[in-house]
Amino acid sequence: MIASERPASFSETTITELMIPSYANFGGNIHGGVLLSIMDKVAYACASKHSGAYCVTVAIDQVEFLEPVEVGDLVSMRAKVNYVGNSSMVVGIRVEAENVKKGITKHTNTSYFTMVAKDDHDNPTQAPALVLETRDEVRRFVEAKHRRKFNKHYHEEMALQKVHFDLFEEITHLKGERCLARLPE
Repeated sequence: MIASERPASFSETTITELMIPSYANFGGNIHGGVLLSIMDKVAYACASKHSGAYCVTVAIDQVEFLEPVEVGDLVSMRAKVNYVGNSSMVVGIRVEAENVKKGITKHTNTSYFTMVAKDDHDNPTQAPALVLETRDEVRRFVEAKHRRKFNKHYHEEMALQKVHFDLFEEITHLKGERCLARLPE
């Protein structure tokens, strides 16, 4: 039987992995895709612990790489459920890279993964309510709620733009941009 509520601390999960040469790009730093793959793993582990169910990634919000990650770094990804809707959960992930030889740890990014709990028939299933026990947990819940509202509004605006798109009007807004509109007549 799945719990009806769980504290955010219940499912807090950390994955630490050594960055090896096969993870590097041509510039010598770790591929962003490798980091995203590990973030997806920790988001799954965190969300499935909270929900007690299989979970899938439905959205990734705000992936901004602030610092490069280098071969030999120990990368730790700390995940915590920040928000619970009905079947969806927003998992916040803080990524840090540690150079153990130099004793330097740097925050490389923070990302938000929206995960959905699924039942045995692959249908969305209700996730336990989130018990908020600290000021930071309340703040993170409120921020996630605002981010979701902002993203919904953004998608609605973009859908309206497609319906009301006026090519000649939009071309006038391209002045000063780094593009050239060369359209057939």
